[in-house]
Amino acid sequence: MMGDGVKNVLTRPLQLADQVTKWADDAQSFKQECQELKSKTEKLSALLRQAARVDLYERPTRRIMDDTEQVLDKALALVSKCRAAGLVKRLFTIIPAAAFKKMSTHLDNSLGDVSWLLRVSAGGDDDGDMHLGLPPIAQNEPILFLIWEQIATLHTGTPDSRADAAASLVSLARGNDRYGKLIIEEDGVGPLLRLVKDGQLEGQENAARAVGLLGRDPESVEQMVLSGVCSVFAKALKEGPMRVQAMAAWAVSELAANHPKCQDAFAQNNVIRLLVSHLAFETVQEHSKYTIPPKATSIHSVVMASSTAAAAPAPSSAAAPAADATTEQQLLVKHPLRDDANKNKMHSVVQLTMAARSPSKPPPLPTNNNSTSSSSSNNGGKQQNSHQNHQHLSGASIKGREFEDPATKANMKAMAAKALWQLAKGNAGVCKSITDSKALLCFAVLLEKGADEVRYNSVMALMEIARVAERETELRRLAFKPNSPAAKAVVDQLVRIVEKADYDDLLVPCIVALGCLSRTFRATETRVIGPLVRLLDDREPAVSKEAAVALTKFACAENYLHMDHCRSIIEYGGVKHLVQLVYLGEPVVQTAALVLLCFIAYHVPESEPLSHSEVGNVLEWASKQGYVVQDPLLDTLLPEAKGRVELYNSKSTMGYH
Repeated sequence: MMGDGVKNVLTRPLQLADQVTKWADDAQSFKQECQELKSKTEKLSALLRQAARVDLYERPTRRIMDDTEQVLDKALALVSKCRAAGLVKRLFTIIPAAAFKKMSTHLDNSLGDVSWLLRVSAGGDDDGDMHLGLPPIAQNEPILFLIWEQIATLHTGTPDSRADAAASLVSLARGNDRYGKLIIEEDGVGPLLRLVKDGQLEGQENAARAVGLLGRDPESVEQMVLSGVCSVFAKALKEGPMRVQAMAAWAVSELAANHPKCQDAFAQNNVIRLLVSHLAFETVQEHSKYTIPPKATSIHSVVMASSTAAAAPAPSSAAAPAADATTEQQLLVKHPLRDDANKNKMHSVVQLTMAARSPSKPPPLPTNNNSTSSSSSNNGGKQQNSHQNHQHLSGASIKGREFEDPATKANMKAMAAKALWQLAKGNAGVCKSITDSKALLCFAVLLEKGADEVRYNSVMALMEIARVAERETELRRLAFKPNSPAAKAVVDQLVRIVEKADYDDLLVPCIVALGCLSRTFRATETRVIGPLVRLLDDREPAVSKEAAVALTKFACAENYLHMDHCRSIIEYGGVKHLVQLVYLGEPVVQTAALVLLCFIAYHVPESEPLSHSEVGNVLEWASKQGYVVQDPLLDTLLPEAKGRVELYNSKSTMGYH
């Protein structure tokens, strides 16, 4: 903790202490008082010499030594006055009676400060449970010295005391932004990261939480990135206990949310692949040429069946005995997608996707409804215990993770999805890394089967990826091509939630994602249009607005199939809902509904439902409203749409007569 520069800070106080001790013996007046000052100065000198031999915590050392130097300067000046020789000099040398008492108090304070410095630099009390207390110098700024104490404990304390110190910093950082900045300014990030790397479980978890809380602004996050937070969290995500990995993933999400520029730094440290691996663990199975057949009853039969699978199909057999069935259940990892309703459909999606990810590997063996494929390795012919027969996903060490409790597993997935959500926000490179992996399929599965927080974070990640894909043609073409099983699975889940139309945290992100993906749908893909149109009649303004905005992306000229989509919106009854929203909707909904209605009127003005709904009158009325002038798009679009409708209405009237 201390370099040569800090040791040099001790030089001047030691010289002053020696000088005070020497001059106190030469005192001609106030000899008793000078001897008392000498005694305390000698104690202070001894502490300073002891400090020169130990590794001091730099931040408080400089401050305490500066204050101690000032005290010794004043003590030297006072003792110097007492050395005056001759009666005349002593008569004209005025020393207030309270000066010695005041100086004695100052020396006592310096003794307390240096003693505290020695204790805090040595790691505190031996039992690690006693609070060191605050030095006298901390009277005006106690929090700073409390922070110094915790950071020093992180440097030199026992494993338990380091964990407690990290927890204390968590409490300080959570309660006050200024305290968080002080922790960073006082070099607290380095020891916290070291604790994440090599501490015990509780200490690692507390340290990762503290780092996440400290990254509240771009400047703080930038300092952490320079301190190596990306590589430390990558190591934790790869090798740490699952609770620590979940906390590290949460911290990554916090840092990325508060400073998006750190997204690339995390990506360069392989964090994306590690997070996806955690997301995929027990969510989808990774394709392998070694697939356990339905009636395998032993490790030997698994190996034999795997080696002959390509030559001949597994023979059918009668029901196995109960003991064999039990052994089979122990061998197989239960597939999270298997339920009575959708197991065949979703399992097919998983198989197709994983086969697409591994084109060089042979396809998996067929399975029936009562069995699950599971990958295994021959490992040079060695047999493995049944608890080791789990999925191996590249990027993260998952040995023994299947024995974690369900709550920990669910939290790990939730935090991994949250981190991917924040890392993907506005970053095309990160989104490409995510979509190149099995993450889209994982999100689709978790949207259907995950816990509430997992589902929310997954849909938010999908929304951010879709937003980037909306403007990045290459990403949209590769990640969401219509024949991609994973993309189909994602769209299926988004449409399912929109069709269900429950007003919860998932609905609006699903609407936004479908709108952003509007250019990936064929003209015949009308299953998305209908649910969105029905949401225009929703009683929640936020839902109606987002539905109108999403449908506008289908109907606008930038969408190559806008004519077909406009007709589909009309067929599903969207015009009457839009007319009602323009007349009676909330102000924020009115604008979105009017924009969509204008696009429909401009592109398909000849549509009969438009005339029946008197869209021309609606546009005429809207053109006189003040909010139209305030919107640049409407200010241009509305007159054009109104003109197209009037033109076709006039042609229709002329043809009728």
